[in-house]
Amino acid sequence: MTPAQPVPRFVSLQRYGVGQDSLYTVFILLGLFSSSHFPWLLFSLILLVFVISIASNTTMILLIRADPRLHTPMYFLLSQLSLMDILYISTIVPKMLLDQATSQRAISFAGCTAQHFLYLTLAGAEFFLLGLMSHDYYVAICHPLRYPVLMSRRVCLLIVVAAWLGGSADGFLLTPVTMQFPFCASWAINHFFCEVPTLLKLSCRDTSVKLGQITDSCPKRKDDG
Repeated sequence: MTPAQPVPRFVSLQRYGVGQDSLYTVFILLGLFSSSHFPWLLFSLILLVFVISIASNTTMILLIRADPRLHTPMYFLLSQLSLMDILYISTIVPKMLLDQATSQRAISFAGCTAQHFLYLTLAGAEFFLLGLMSHDYYVAICHPLRYPVLMSRRVCLLIVVAAWLGGSADGFLLTPVTMQFPFCASWAINHFFCEVPTLLKLSCRDTSVKLGQITDSCPKRKDDG
């Protein structure tokens, strides 16, 4: 008897609409729903939280703009933070919900790269903005009499621009580094979006150094040792 021929990898991915010709141009997002016993309940909860988050952040931005009493540096920076939150979740959640609703979990290489860049940029911008907002609190507490001068409109704009530039730098620096690796181990991403560690695990090359750098850069809890 002749030994059985190995089954081509693309056959197992045909259920997601991926064929032999498109194997090397798309990823498959396995997502949260594939391992859930109640996928539509999870879908409804995520959709509800997403709508509430968008509505609450949008309401905050509109109220801050509509009420002159809220035209202060603190509320201006909070409105920018709300805008970043809206954009951040909008790069991930709609795609995940659409995939579940249409049973299509494929994402192109270009789409994965764009999602990777946007979430790095927006997450980085939020971190930078939160760090820079501490300057506003410091001035308000330690130099209340000089607050209007030290936190002028120009300074607030500089803080926002610096946050966006810092986040963009993260996206422009880390996205090419991640997406340049050849992906041949598998094209099925065990996640609901194109995250750095999950993408690096699919690479043909040894990415343990980069994975270690990402792990070390994340804060650890005390009970993690």
